[in-house]
Amino acid sequence: MSQIRFRVGVLGAGYVADYHLKALQAIPDVEVVGIADPDLDRARLMAQRYGIAGAYRNLPEMAAAAHPNVVHILTPPAFHADLTIAALGMGCDVYVEKPMAETATDCARMIEAARRHGKTLSVNHSARMDPIVLEARRRVEAGQLGDVIGVDFFRSSNYVPYAGGPHVPPPFRNGSYPFQDLGVHALYLVESFLGQIGKVDAKYYSTGRDPFLMFDEWRIIAECAKGVGQIYLSWNANPMQNELVIHGTKGTMHVDCYVQTLTVRRQLPMIPKPVQRMLFVVINGLSGTWDMVKNFVRIATGKLKGNPGIQMGVTRFYDALRSGGPPPIPAEEGERMVKLMEEVSIQADAAKQARIAAARAVPVAPAPTLVTGAGGFLGRRLLERLAASGEPIRAFVRRPAAWMASFPNVHPVLGDLGDPEAVDRAVAGVETVYHVGAAMRGGKEEFERGTVWGTRNVVDSCLRHKVKRLVHVSSQSVLDQAGHAPGTPVTENSRLEPHPERRGYYTQTKLAAEKVVLDAVRDRGLNAVILRPGQIFGPGAETVSPSGAIGLAGRWVVVGNGSHPVPLVYVDDVVDALVAAAAKPEAAGRIIQLVDPEPVTQREFVDTARRGLPSIKASYVPKWFMMTAAWGVEKLGGLLNKEMPLSRYRVQSLRPPYPFDISAAQRLLGWAPRVGARRGLEITYHGRGNAR
Repeated sequence: MSQIRFRVGVLGAGYVADYHLKALQAIPDVEVVGIADPDLDRARLMAQRYGIAGAYRNLPEMAAAAHPNVVHILTPPAFHADLTIAALGMGCDVYVEKPMAETATDCARMIEAARRHGKTLSVNHSARMDPIVLEARRRVEAGQLGDVIGVDFFRSSNYVPYAGGPHVPPPFRNGSYPFQDLGVHALYLVESFLGQIGKVDAKYYSTGRDPFLMFDEWRIIAECAKGVGQIYLSWNANPMQNELVIHGTKGTMHVDCYVQTLTVRRQLPMIPKPVQRMLFVVINGLSGTWDMVKNFVRIATGKLKGNPGIQMGVTRFYDALRSGGPPPIPAEEGERMVKLMEEVSIQADAAKQARIAAARAVPVAPAPTLVTGAGGFLGRRLLERLAASGEPIRAFVRRPAAWMASFPNVHPVLGDLGDPEAVDRAVAGVETVYHVGAAMRGGKEEFERGTVWGTRNVVDSCLRHKVKRLVHVSSQSVLDQAGHAPGTPVTENSRLEPHPERRGYYTQTKLAAEKVVLDAVRDRGLNAVILRPGQIFGPGAETVSPSGAIGLAGRWVVVGNGSHPVPLVYVDDVVDALVAAAAKPEAAGRIIQLVDPEPVTQREFVDTARRGLPSIKASYVPKWFMMTAAWGVEKLGGLLNKEMPLSRYRVQSLRPPYPFDISAAQRLLGWAPRVGARRGLEITYHGRGNAR
């Protein structure tokens, strides 16, 4: 092995650290001597994964124990300047992630510190070091396109969603974050083909799809020395793309940075234009196919790494340190990009704060009752029932719903359940809260935010404002379905799910949310009732498969022969129980389950649905077959190191427990199904009868 020359310390153990560490491990005379992160557990996990000797909380700890002479700064941009200056002061060369800093003033401080200490400072503008971009520049400089007159850059992306809680991730704090994060790539790429940028005009928009990521669509015009660059950044467009189109006087080049392909269309003299177009479709199609196959082989053999621009940038940085030459990306380039972004960033940050302030300034109409999740299936039905009384009702929703306008006494309050301030505004001044809202789709973070943190926020606000009664809607999914002994009556005291992590995010978060309410009842004096309805159905939920079935490719796949009863409850019958739970003093602090006592089998449900909606397709699959398929999926997940949507435990848990003891609902709420399961199915799928 080569003698170790560079002792490297890494600051920040987030996702980008993986790419830096892989690049560093490939350089023979580099040893990573430490990694630091305020989350020490995260630093330790990263250290263990890459065989790094030391994990630390911060730079001083790492410097004192590991004595690095080079530091990679991979923290959020707000910390770049101070950490860079500190590392330079310790005698370390520094490689800092983009953007170089949040302000041009900070960039100037960093450059001055590097000059004062005689150390090298470089910025990771990785997209400019991407091999396919370097090849594009080589061809452009060779004159393949003639004079370059314009560049279009399109980048779509997403962020790990905000999971709720007091620690808001960086992407969701400032209005400018998306531009600072990906706009810097766009600007330096455009500049590398069109010359220095003189002016940037940026427009930003909000689609409202994620209330925490306010400006999720960006359009930028960059006026450069040789032409104009157009930039489109989106957090909504799918599939994700990372593409450059370079326009020249002799041709146009298309660069796909994700799949590492490059195609060119040129003007061919003496050949008719329609023929030229068809010719290049064929040539570029064949070329693109060959490049895809070649890149697949390179990835499989490890010759093409993930995020190859970081690999190339890190390698060239250490080449520069060895030779004493200039770094691949000078700090002055990083400073210039920050200057271009700074004015736009300040405006976007101010615009976000102004919107937040304006929303908070809107007075919330007085009302004695609040419904969360009012835009959902059950929430809407409850809201319509309550509104019929003529009493003012608050409806907590993520975005306005046109149908609410037909109820003049319904007052929407906009917000996300994961936002404690929005929840508190909605709860303040009410006497009764129906907490119906919860996450129904998405990944782990969406379920954590919408269900667990949403419930914590509702509970905290109810206690703060001394709400008289909270009615919390839980779910039968919190019960142990795989371990239920057939024929044993299910009561409110039946065993809870012992392995929620095996069931999926819905069960995990519903169980955690129920515990939040129960703990507050026991320890904090919360006046609450918890309802556990079975499968809620009715008009508006016609395409939802019955319990014990899986919706797959537009088909209901029922595990078994369909003879098992489904724990159904018609939506209006649930609304009856909700209204009763808010009014009955004797229900305080209790869990009450709601299931129609009349048994309806899965096959009866499916047959009724198919008669009313012939488009519904259903299949019955033996349990052994599903268990075998689940075993195969589990093995595949193990090979890919990914959590898969199907497992043997989930198949075992598909069979809903039955029968249910509803004596608590009868005794405490005076509840019995007014519509009933069979009549409800006729109403839902055939429009027969009236539930009112």
